[in-house]
Amino acid sequence: MAPEISEPLDVLLARYVAGGLPAPVRVLVESHLAIKPASRALVARLELLAGAALTGAEPVGLGNRQGRLDAIFASPSPAIKNRQRESGDVLPQPLIDFIGFGVADVPWRSKLPGFREYNLGEIDGCSASLFWLRPGRAIPDHTHEGSELFLVLDGAFNDQRGRFQRGDISIADETVDHRPVAETDRPCIGFLVSDGSLHLTGPLHRRLADIIGF
Repeated sequence: MAPEISEPLDVLLARYVAGGLPAPVRVLVESHLAIKPASRALVARLELLAGAALTGAEPVGLGNRQGRLDAIFASPSPAIKNRQRESGDVLPQPLIDFIGFGVADVPWRSKLPGFREYNLGEIDGCSASLFWLRPGRAIPDHTHEGSELFLVLDGAFNDQRGRFQRGDISIADETVDHRPVAETDRPCIGFLVSDGSLHLTGPLHRRLADIIGF
């Protein structure tokens, strides 16, 4: 069963093309694009549409022209957008560039039994982390305050919406109450970006078992 996230994913990619995403979200999308050719093709079409719209727009005069030019020339070179290559590492190249190392050098910390995390902290108003889940590990039932994006980098997980594998983005908000479970054949590694906290739900006995890692 494929995850039912096509419309939110399209919106996310359109926002990426428009620019202005927080840095961790931009890196998450660029990492997704490095893995998924179909999404790269969609982004290319969106960029063509955006370019055509700009070409047909009425020109607008600039105020303080010289000041704006001076600011542009003084600014650092922009990062290369929409990298279309994988790194040969589990982590795509945009994510390696963002954190500074590959998966072999991630300084994991145990969060719960069978659940490791590398917390990058708060960046541009978002919390960003790498997660490692042992095969078969469940995350307790929860919902979200705000939005959560989870890019699968290796392995796969299942929840009430379907199966998410390498390159898929799980998009969750306060309308999603789910219990992600890593598949049993290999660990699940992912990059998570959120702008709010999560709230545990579900039966107490299952919540306790999931926290302990049974």
